[in-house]
Amino acid sequence: MPDEDTPQGVLLSGEANVAVRIKLEREVRGWSTNALSDRLNEAGHEMNPSAVWRIENGKRRINLDEAIGFAEVFGIDLRNLVGPPQLAAQARAMELIDVVVDAFRETQRANAAYAQARDALDAYLAEHPDIREEADVMVSNAMAEASAKHFLESYGPPPTRHLDDPGTSDGA
Repeated sequence: MPDEDTPQGVLLSGEANVAVRIKLEREVRGWSTNALSDRLNEAGHEMNPSAVWRIENGKRRINLDEAIGFAEVFGIDLRNLVGPPQLAAQARAMELIDVVVDAFRETQRANAAYAQARDALDAYLAEHPDIREEADVMVSNAMAEASAKHFLESYGPPPTRHLDDPGTSDGA
């Protein structure tokens, strides 16, 4: 279990993370173990101050219902409570990490779907070589159009330059 000398960025186990986070969250709010215990009790999660202290100091394990109670009282997501203390203390970082990971997973699924669709088209065109060239042109054009649309939506239209603009060369 971590002590005061344990760096907050160390990747601890989930239960050790929770102990560090409970103490960190309590101290950030300026609450005593008594005040945290009172808030837990008011929220319907019975716990005495001694139990809070023992959890924070690794002398007592925490069960899932208790962890849910702490997360509720602190107003943070349970996943945030069990995350690495240095990152979890930065709730916005945890939210953004979740967004990045979700987007990566979507990208992986999209890449797999693209590969599957491309394999199916290639297999079909192998059986019908007479239409391969036209199909390949259609795919290339559709992908170029989709890329151009995405680029335009993401970055806006390209800057326009006039012939008398010094940044434009006559040979361009």
